[in-house]
Amino acid sequence: MTDFLDEARIEIKAGDGGDGVVSFRREKYIPMGGPDGGHGGRGGDVIFVADKGLNLLNFFRRKHHFNADDGTNGAGRNMHGRDGETLRLHVPCGTVIRDAASGDLLADLVHAGQEYTAATGGRGGRGNSAFVKAHNQAPRIAERGAPGGKRELRLELKLIADVGIVGLPNAGKSTLLSVISNARPKIADYPFTTLSPNLGVVILDEQAAFVAADIPGLIEGAHDGHGLGDRFLKHIERTRLLVHVLDGGSADPLKDFAVINAELDAFNPALASKPQIVALNKMDLPEARKAWPRIQRFMQARGIPALAISAATTEGVRELVNRVAQTLPELPVEAQAELPVIHPELPEEVFTVTREGAGWRVTGRKVERLMAMTYWNESESVERLQRILTAMGVFSALRAAGVAEGDMVHIGEGHLEWTE
Repeated sequence: MTDFLDEARIEIKAGDGGDGVVSFRREKYIPMGGPDGGHGGRGGDVIFVADKGLNLLNFFRRKHHFNADDGTNGAGRNMHGRDGETLRLHVPCGTVIRDAASGDLLADLVHAGQEYTAATGGRGGRGNSAFVKAHNQAPRIAERGAPGGKRELRLELKLIADVGIVGLPNAGKSTLLSVISNARPKIADYPFTTLSPNLGVVILDEQAAFVAADIPGLIEGAHDGHGLGDRFLKHIERTRLLVHVLDGGSADPLKDFAVINAELDAFNPALASKPQIVALNKMDLPEARKAWPRIQRFMQARGIPALAISAATTEGVRELVNRVAQTLPELPVEAQAELPVIHPELPEEVFTVTREGAGWRVTGRKVERLMAMTYWNESESVERLQRILTAMGVFSALRAAGVAEGDMVHIGEGHLEWTE
């Protein structure tokens, strides 16, 4: 059986923009041709796509770093670089994407085909043909491509199923799923046979079907990490209905019922309030038949539908499936996706100046991008950067902070030595 992977931590990097170039038209009989440096291509984005054909995150088991293509560089004769190809990462429907450091929710991909752009490619640098002005007809100014976005992400899978089958280990959940659906889970007569959730499609007729999930590992203390329950309780959150399987061979099925409901409530109170249908399993055993009247009275008093079944002999199974099929249309069609946490971004012109060791650090989206896009071997490009930083107030802010002659100033991955 394939090991189930429902969480993954990965790093993604969008493509860098291609570099623009400094070039001048040089042809026979045209000795003083104008600037014709082409622009660099845009870097590719990294986009996650919800794919109904996937059920696991196992693709991310061995590979953790994903890079989109960079844009290609421009060239002379106004030849512009090619854009980098977008990287599309396919994930199962029900995948939640979070920032790995903060845990903030970035996207909740529920519907097939739903997309989320997790990192945006850097724009291509402009060639010198873009910097022609009346006072400078032959500029030696170009831009490097802007860096693509990068981030660390945590992927979490929450299965999307209409029905969640819950109960203590060895209650017969996997056997029931195998009988009512096309799923073929591992089945044996000992606890924790099932080490991963199993999905099965239950087909009643040409018009009616639903998806059921066998949720393993629920024991007392599951919400605190006992057994396997803390890994799999989250998969019940999207279900619309719970089928609570009780072990008819247990010494006290009603105590088992209370244990599971307490674990659901401790993990997330919304789980305990989900509609339930109770199925007392193993009616082929004498002790189950003896316990059934007491359990039936208990559930009736609380308004909880209860049926007696034997998954091994299929006794009562058809009635259970019909009851589930009758109940589902009365419930909300689909669990709502979580809403992402939106942190308003500061304007890109905003920057901060802070001490860093013996030097200074200037942080800000625009100022860091300018540094990365500057050609340091072209004096006109460096002079242009200085003019922009002056206009933005960066140099004034450094002076106000106390920068001194010879101090190192760090901006992005660039380093400057301060001099007046």
